[in-house]
Amino acid sequence: MIYDIIIIGSGPAGLTAAIYAKRACLNALLLYDSYAVESQICNTYEVCNYPGFNNVSGQELYDNFKNHAKELNVEMLGEKVLEITDIYLDIKKVKTNKNEYETKTIILATGGSPKKGGFEREEEFVGNGVSYCATCDGAFFKDKDVAVLGGGDTAVEDAIFLSRLAKKVYLIVRRNELRATKVLCEEVKNANNVEILFETTVKGIIGENKVEGILIKGKNDVIMSELTVDGIFVGIGMNPDSMLLKDKVEMDGDYIKADETCTTSVKGIYAVGDVRKKQLRQVITACADGANAVTSIQNYLATKSDK
Repeated sequence: MIYDIIIIGSGPAGLTAAIYAKRACLNALLLYDSYAVESQICNTYEVCNYPGFNNVSGQELYDNFKNHAKELNVEMLGEKVLEITDIYLDIKKVKTNKNEYETKTIILATGGSPKKGGFEREEEFVGNGVSYCATCDGAFFKDKDVAVLGGGDTAVEDAIFLSRLAKKVYLIVRRNELRATKVLCEEVKNANNVEILFETTVKGIIGENKVEGILIKGKNDVIMSELTVDGIFVGIGMNPDSMLLKDKVEMDGDYIKADETCTTSVKGIYAVGDVRKKQLRQVITACADGANAVTSIQNYLATKSDK
């Protein structure tokens, strides 16, 4: 069988693409890694800016997307994609850990992975006090002291979430101001148990078998100081998971170059969501990408059939 579309990734962008493809009567297959987090939105404790869903959890919103796709009988398989080949040909191949598939077009919707903090002993303590997901691991730090690294939306949201569980939250910000949206900034500043440390960096972990503290350094400090905490949450953004198309299409750093039609430099290959170079990476723009990509594919397939 040759598919019209193979969608790689099951986040909001991929699921939206699948829904639009099904409604367009295109033969589509959605592939996702069954051993990985299906979408970073599942790690978001509260989504407040998706129209029509005020103060919904990320998991609940994601479940709505996935159930919508299931109701349309979208074909979804939990297989890890290992390689994309023959991308310059009319029929492209997608190799997974179980099978190989042929398709006329491909939508890459693989999202991103959390960035590392880059401090000493970080890898050593992952799972033992170092975390990249406050909603996943926050419950383990109830009534304890924790730190959050970062000054953007992710870190501030994490600090707010943890303030409802932890005894004390230190928000460690490298700059002299927060970069998060104003609403989030106001909320975190009004949290009684959150202390913001501006112009501060994390240098390393203190502890034997688990995190017992962190070494921090201010902008003008000559000597590092110790901060006693039971855990540190890193919330400094994401790295795009674009390796499947690395050096195969035009890139901007690790991001795939694709315009608002989500068309890449290679015909029949499309990039959506967090892997695409764009101004804003949120659920609503991911969904828009999925819809635009399928519309672009409809136009592309129409031109091929006319020949």
